[in-house]
Amino acid sequence: MKEILIATKNSGKVREFNELFKAYGITVTSLVDIQQDVPDIQETGSTFHENAGIKAEQIKKFLNKPVLADDSGLVIDALYGEPGIYSARYAGEPKSDKQNYEKVLDKMQDVHEQHRIAHFICVLALAIPGEDTLFKEGRCSGKIAHRPRGINGFGYDPIFIPDGYSKTMAELTEQEKNKISHRYHAIIQLKKWLDATLNKGE
Repeated sequence: MKEILIATKNSGKVREFNELFKAYGITVTSLVDIQQDVPDIQETGSTFHENAGIKAEQIKKFLNKPVLADDSGLVIDALYGEPGIYSARYAGEPKSDKQNYEKVLDKMQDVHEQHRIAHFICVLALAIPGEDTLFKEGRCSGKIAHRPRGINGFGYDPIFIPDGYSKTMAELTEQEKNKISHRYHAIIQLKKWLDATLNKGE
């Protein structure tokens, strides 16, 4: 594997994966870099694994090259797994981070402290022509705060307090968040696979 396409136009994600893959001599490109018009992928799965796999496999088939895709979101035990795969549009269209987390807080206003358990989950799907798709999962567990706090981050960060912290994700610095995030843990799992597969880091 000499080159991999990251199925995103998010420059932050691209930088993160570029840091990972350059150590293995693998060139990273993204959907911003390619000349072909990649068709919009309908994420019709019912899990993060299914949606990440659909995205990676369909783009791999279209471009005939290795593709890495991800799907992620917030899972809350007391809400039976909501917002889950609908995290980005939990409060409907047009998508709004503030309306999304306000909907969560509204639904959880009567939920006792000990039952406010939640998890950020990230699933990476690596689709390589001629091989089975590889999946790696990372998670960051914590609890839902009673009110939003902090101005950093995005999404549900203002209402998510990671385990071992008294601050919400939105009150942490970017460096602190990056060391505990669900994407960080998924990338660590992918790195372990790369080390074993490409005999690096020995």
